Amino acid sequence: MRKLLKILGAVIALYALLCGLLFAAMLQPPDDFARTMKHVPWPALGVLPFRSLWNVARKGPVRVGDVAPDFSLGSPDHQSQFQLSSLRGQKPVVLVFGSYT
Repeated sequence: MRKLLKILGAVIALYALLCGLLFAAMLQPPDDFARTMKHVPWPALGVLPFRSLWNVARKGPVRVGDVAPDFSLGSPDHQSQFQLSSLRGQKPVVLVFGSYT
């Protein structure tokens, strides 16, 4: 019985360590996270609490109802800059981050 408890404790400690390492990887910039994740076997994602860790790690400080953080973007032709704050109070703005290709 004592040996079984030691094994169980070791398994729990290993699981906690792996969860901590995964969480630490999720806090890294996207490129660093991708380099780490390419070494993680797919079955591990079924065992580790990936989604809940991801939701905590990538939550960020912005909440519903907050003013969007200001940023500037170059135009597609690289001839001008667009500043988000230039539209504040004028009309609704929808920000879509992703790719349509």
